[in-house]
This record gives sequence, structure tokens and C-alpha cells, in this order.
Amino acid sequence: MCEEKNNNNCGCISEILKKIIRLQRNSFENCNQEGCGRPFLGPDEIISYNTRPVSLYNCTTGGLWTVDGATIFRLESVDDCCCTCRLLNFENGTYTSTNQFFTIDLNCVSAVKCYDDTYIAM
Repeated sequence: MCEEKNNNNCGCISEILKKIIRLQRNSFENCNQEGCGRPFLGPDEIISYNTRPVSLYNCTTGGLWTVDGATIFRLESVDDCCCTCRLLNFENGTYTSTNQFFTIDLNCVSAVKCYDDTYIAM
């Protein structure tokens, strides 16, 4: 089981996801304390991105987590070892937001793949 494989320690994955959420919210008041090199999304401060799309990998199979056919998500919140994500559609090089959400136990996530930052209308 995933819990056994990760020894119930989702700390590393959780911290990465929390940092992405802070970037999406542009809430880095204490950037120097966070150790971040760039407290915003995108290539520069002029372009206004609001999302860093991600894919999550299953710790048991190593495959991508798929929810209703979607494999790319927007992180919405992280609470301890639980993460709530929004499903994103990706077609013709464009992401589209959905109103579908799911919550995943981070003990069942072995890796996170980040895609280029983008703007998504909510």
C-alpha cells in the first residue's frame, strides 16, 4: 500500500504543492524566509499567470493519476496530507478550467510533474 511505501510521510510532496499554491495566489510576503528565487509565476513580473498545471504520479503503479479522463490539474489547497485539485482540460495547446474537483491523499503520490505556467479563466 502507498502508506507503507511512503511511511505516512507526505511532507516533501506537501511542501512542494503548498509552494505552488502560494505562487498561484501570489502570496509571498516573506519571500526571503521562504527561500524562493522568484515569487511569481511566468517568465517575468509583467505577464500575469495564475496557474502552474501539474500531473500527479501514483506511488503504487508509477502511472499518472487520472480522474474522469483528465491527467492535468490545478492545485487548489493542501491540508496536511490531503490535496484538493481542479481538473483541467488541455486541447490545442490551451488549458480550460472545469468545475470538477477531487481530493487526494498525498501518501499515494510519488511524484509531481509541473507544466509551464499559464493563465486560466476561473
